[in-house]
Amino acid sequence: MNVIKYSLVLFLLLNLLACGKKNNEQIDISNIEAKTEVIRFDQKFYTSEPEDLGKLKSEFSYLFPEPNPDSIWTNKMKDEDELFLYSSVQNTFGDFSSEKEGLTNLFRHVTYYYPKFKAPKTITILSNVDYNNKVVYADSLLFISLDVYLGKDHEVYQDYPNYIKQNFTKDHMLVDVAEQLSLPILRPLATNSFISRIVQEGKKLYLTAAFLPDVTEAEVIGYNEGQLQWAQISESDIWKYFIQNEMLYSNDPNLSERFIHDAPFSKFYLEVDKDSPGRIGTWFGWQIVNSFMENNKLSLQEMIVTDNEEIFKRSKYKPKKN
Repeated sequence: MNVIKYSLVLFLLLNLLACGKKNNEQIDISNIEAKTEVIRFDQKFYTSEPEDLGKLKSEFSYLFPEPNPDSIWTNKMKDEDELFLYSSVQNTFGDFSSEKEGLTNLFRHVTYYYPKFKAPKTITILSNVDYNNKVVYADSLLFISLDVYLGKDHEVYQDYPNYIKQNFTKDHMLVDVAEQLSLPILRPLATNSFISRIVQEGKKLYLTAAFLPDVTEAEVIGYNEGQLQWAQISESDIWKYFIQNEMLYSNDPNLSERFIHDAPFSKFYLEVDKDSPGRIGTWFGWQIVNSFMENNKLSLQEMIVTDNEEIFKRSKYKPKKN
């Protein structure tokens, strides 16, 4: 009995350590400079008076789309709900100094891998919790909607489903930024097979992890520890399910909805669905890319331009059995 108890405790400890472990080997960025300019547009806007609107529109014309009348913006300045959201952001983020340091560290890591990268000007905004556009990267500008990172239990999120608000946290902000910075690096899909789609997601996660080597695996993919454990424990069975149902080279677009897109759970159409995390195909894509990098002597840059199906064939990926 004691041996069984010891084995169970050891198994749980190993899995908890796996959830918390960091992603990539540390690289030396000590000699890499990154200019991080942060403009708190949220502060400028919500502390301004209506008569200041003209000056704001002149300085930030790209944030005032035409043909909206000025009354829309002046009403926003004094709207009670908007001001409560603004107050919540100030209470959560303060002077933004630690976040700026995190952005600088992120930009330096991106520059290490891609020396031509130029750190964008970061502009913080409120978007009325537009979680589909939490972070927008447009070449020289990076927009971050701070009202989507107040903490998953904040009262403004009470009507949002758990799978949506799970990553509405300060810790996940940098992950979302890193993901957006990775998108222009990725090449378009050459084929629309399921394996190609999940490897594409795996490339995105691999880049995000490389840009944020101090962030845990769970945080990179946006899982909690229990969800990551479930994926690890179920790896062999799920992979068998994909193969037996001939999904890997299928072009069925519904597979993205079932296994790649954000969802409360993955859709196997089995009893196990309710226990699974969403986006399980994305997690498998990451495991395939990791296996590829372990078994092939290629740089990150070379991996990114390698065909997705070729990555799978050369990855020698085998699910771990528990």
